[in-house]
Amino acid sequence: MASHAARKAKNNVMMGLCLVAAAFGLMWLALILIDLIYEGISGINWAVFSEMTPPPGETGGLLNPIVGSLIMTFVAVLVGTPIGILAGTYMAEYGRHDKITNVIRFINDILLSAPSIIVGLFIYELMVRTMGHFSAIAGAMALAIIVLPVIVRTTEDMLLLVPDALREAGTAVGAPRWIVIRSVAYKAASAGMITGVLLAVARISGETAPLLFTALNNQFWSLDLNAPMASLPVTIFQFALSPYDSWQSLAWAGALITTLAVLTLSIVARLLTATKEDR
Repeated sequence: MASHAARKAKNNVMMGLCLVAAAFGLMWLALILIDLIYEGISGINWAVFSEMTPPPGETGGLLNPIVGSLIMTFVAVLVGTPIGILAGTYMAEYGRHDKITNVIRFINDILLSAPSIIVGLFIYELMVRTMGHFSAIAGAMALAIIVLPVIVRTTEDMLLLVPDALREAGTAVGAPRWIVIRSVAYKAASAGMITGVLLAVARISGETAPLLFTALNNQFWSLDLNAPMASLPVTIFQFALSPYDSWQSLAWAGALITTLAVLTLSIVARLLTATKEDR
């Protein structure tokens, strides 16, 4: 009895310490969100979504950075998603027991945790110096490299969770392996794979460093992928450092928009996962 009471007391102490640590972390997150909402909500108005970035000391909006971020994010996901899904499919379906898969997984994990500024410098050397100028396509390629390891890892993990019995059932009726993967494995893992794409989009939504070395920025409206293009993270960075109240207000508004977008993507990813588990 004494031993049981001692173990229960230790368990309660550890549980209490864990709760305190969790509450401590959540407290700072709540303070950051409260401050962000307090500072950012005052700058949210229709002009933010309908007007261009203003010159110093004047009012304006964030239309061109928002559109620029959407374009570069779309291109990055368009490039990174097929490559990531195919790589993850090979690792989970074809090369599950190959030594090369372990090497690919190790390199992918390194890329997953690599600082984004390193990716920006790599694309700067590879594309910007070669082309002789900054461009939106270089920024999109930098973001695509950041997207790639997230999708590779989630695709592999989701496909590995699919029971082999489902694959064997498809093979038993005479279906080729690629049809079994497409119609059985992908269908069973679809929610997790889509979640991986959404998490990858959330991952690159606030990236500033790689865009500073690749897309740079643009104060004007531009849809040319071969020219510098405005982006929300870089605009927030520049406006937050400025001495102008109007620019700082726009920086807070842009930060709030980015945060709400990332939270929305995270909630959608959670809902997709929960829906799949319920099924």
